[in-house]
Amino acid sequence: MNARDANAIPDVQSLADTRALAIDQVGIKSIRHPVRVMDRSGGVQHTVATFNMYVGLPHNFKGTHMSRFVEILNAHDREISVESFETMLREMIERLEAETGLLEMHFPYFIDKAAPVSGVHSLMDYEVSFIGEMQAGGAYRQTTRVVVPVTSLCPCSKRISERGAHNQRSHVTISIQARDFVWIEDIVQLVESRASSELYGLLKRVDEKFVTERAYDNPKFVEDMVRDVAGALNADARIRAYVVESENFESIHNHSAYARIAQTKDAQA
Repeated sequence: MNARDANAIPDVQSLADTRALAIDQVGIKSIRHPVRVMDRSGGVQHTVATFNMYVGLPHNFKGTHMSRFVEILNAHDREISVESFETMLREMIERLEAETGLLEMHFPYFIDKAAPVSGVHSLMDYEVSFIGEMQAGGAYRQTTRVVVPVTSLCPCSKRISERGAHNQRSHVTISIQARDFVWIEDIVQLVESRASSELYGLLKRVDEKFVTERAYDNPKFVEDMVRDVAGALNADARIRAYVVESENFESIHNHSAYARIAQTKDAQA
């Protein structure tokens, strides 16, 4: 197809719309692309992220150009880095002639952990999301979200039972807006140190005994989990705003226990 033929094809998305209804978010969801993430040890992790890419559509445009979202992803070499995240969002806003936009990147992140007694090493994976939002006027806001699986042991069960206490796996989700750079490992350790016990990919018998007894000695309600984590976030000067959530997948009930604390520490968030 030559240039003249291409120019003859109608651009339906750019036609005017008369319904006077702006669209808050329009774009593409669940497209996967390689990404590159630096870890705290100085290494680089190569993983695959799932992207959601949206812009705000003014009321007078019929549609957006969906293909441009994919073009932007593929224009950043073979892999996208965390460092290029904001740049990519600003490019998306400009190319799609929008004023607002949202870019979400969800990926698994791996941390090498040593078992507490035997020292045997294994990988633990954590769900991580970077969420970039461009607001009207060009203000940029980035949120980092990490889901940290831990163990929680019920204080009530421990108090009323003669033999043992029920425990469960819990997912503590932290979403932060930061003044300064915060490593993913920092967030994970902040949560794990305030749970009844952290989780490991591999445990020997001596390790299993250790973590079972540690959880028993450190019982936590779901309310304790969010309060302890929120207290640590309040004391961290790098954090501007946060949401901490805990969902305990109960082992003796057919429901989960849930708690949430949201806090904005200054007016800039």
